[in-house]
Amino acid sequence: MLEDLLGNKSAEKVMFALYANEEIHASAIAKMYNTAIDPIKKQLEKFEDAGFLVSRTVGRSKLYSFNSKHPLHDPLKEIIRVAHEL
Repeated sequence: MLEDLLGNKSAEKVMFALYANEEIHASAIAKMYNTAIDPIKKQLEKFEDAGFLVSRTVGRSKLYSFNSKHPLHDPLKEIIRVAHEL
């Protein structure tokens, strides 16, 4: 559903995983969807570079979450919520 809007399946997986979990790392998303980790990492980095996500490092893991300070935070989460419910 979000793939058409976001441009690829990895972007959709990342957004749905973040919607379901407040904070998550790339390997957890890859495991959740039984997919390769590299496309997930690249997509997380793109979203972070765009300001939609923020990250923090805990041990050797980089945890990602939505950037609540981004001006599109609320509309983006609402779009994901609706798409997730379909």
